[in-house]
Amino acid sequence: MNAAPVARRPARRRATRREQLSDEVAGHLRAAIMTGALRPGTFIRLDETAAELGVSITPVREALRTLRGEGMVRLEPHRGHVVVPMTRGDIEDIFWLQATIAEKLAEAATERISETQIEELEQLNSALAEAVEHQDPEEVAFAEFAFHRAFNHASGRIKLAWFLLHVARYLPPLLYATDPSWGTDAVASHRELIAALRRRDAETVVRLTTGQFTDGAQRLIVRLEKIGLWD
Repeated sequence: MNAAPVARRPARRRATRREQLSDEVAGHLRAAIMTGALRPGTFIRLDETAAELGVSITPVREALRTLRGEGMVRLEPHRGHVVVPMTRGDIEDIFWLQATIAEKLAEAATERISETQIEELEQLNSALAEAVEHQDPEEVAFAEFAFHRAFNHASGRIKLAWFLLHVARYLPPLLYATDPSWGTDAVASHRELIAALRRRDAETVVRLTTGQFTDGAQRLIVRLEKIGLWD
């Protein structure tokens, strides 16, 4: 009588792990498409991608199904998944949507944030500054994410913050994290943001918040132009 529940538990763990792998693979491929590493018209081979990432074919297949739903790849019968062309307008739309949501979160955070939460932002920005100084891209990306997660949480608008997180999947974090000038600018912008939060200056908080998305779009477009994506 006790055997059945025991037998089911590993299956659930395997399903969870497979889902996590699928998300990781989708994130890798999404970033490669957004940065032009995988160009429009490129076929993404299941076996090659699985070998490159050190996973089985199953999470790669599931990741491609996710990207197909996002319009980033399409399935061509008997040929496989191919990267769909991406325009400047597509990039501008993605960043516009993020900025629009972030503006509402910034307004709410300015009103609701506590002194304890502001101190937390100070600490998180110090961690970002340290990562930038050490030129550690992964730590820079992690610290930047942690800062904005805490800032958005302070808004109290959790559902809206979730939507922003969902759209933010299209941001290729390591593209920015490997750019020293971006890291320095981000730390300085965060310091100005924190100061504005302390004096409840919603106009400045919103300007700084939405400005980061404008800057992010410009940097990505410049990179894609340099590599000749639209030539």
